[in-house]
Amino acid sequence: MTCRERLERYFRENGVKYQVQSHPEVYTAQEVAAVEHIPGRLMAKVVMAMIDGALTALVLPAPHRVEMPKLKAALGAKDARLAREQEFANVFTDCEVGAMPPFANLYQVPVVADRALTEDPAIVFNAGSHRETMTVAAADFARLVSPKVAEFSVPR
Repeated sequence: MTCRERLERYFRENGVKYQVQSHPEVYTAQEVAAVEHIPGRLMAKVVMAMIDGALTALVLPAPHRVEMPKLKAALGAKDARLAREQEFANVFTDCEVGAMPPFANLYQVPVVADRALTEDPAIVFNAGSHRETMTVAAADFARLVSPKVAEFSVPR
């Protein structure tokens, strides 16, 4: 099963309306926003981090970057750093590296969403590849993932 198929099944089982978009192969969230002609703030990028030794998915708008001191303070963490690829590649086995969806709960990985991502009615995200995205209502993302919401990013 591909990541997209996993997501589609999950959405159908939970009554979530979604759209799938295909685009030329691009690798950064900002590039995806550009080729899909959407504002960068709607594109949810996933950054993997190690928070007090636990793999955690950070979800934030494409034009933002993680600010580690803010993240540590928001989570009350002693240690926080970006995860190395080898620390998460074997968790998201049906996804291309760097194209993980914000539904990391499907992989038993906790999710922390930046508050800035909650300000629009919909989010767009990679569907496990560098060529496809999906769009869902932000409310459905919040309902299905129940992410911890914190302020940990700053615009680039």
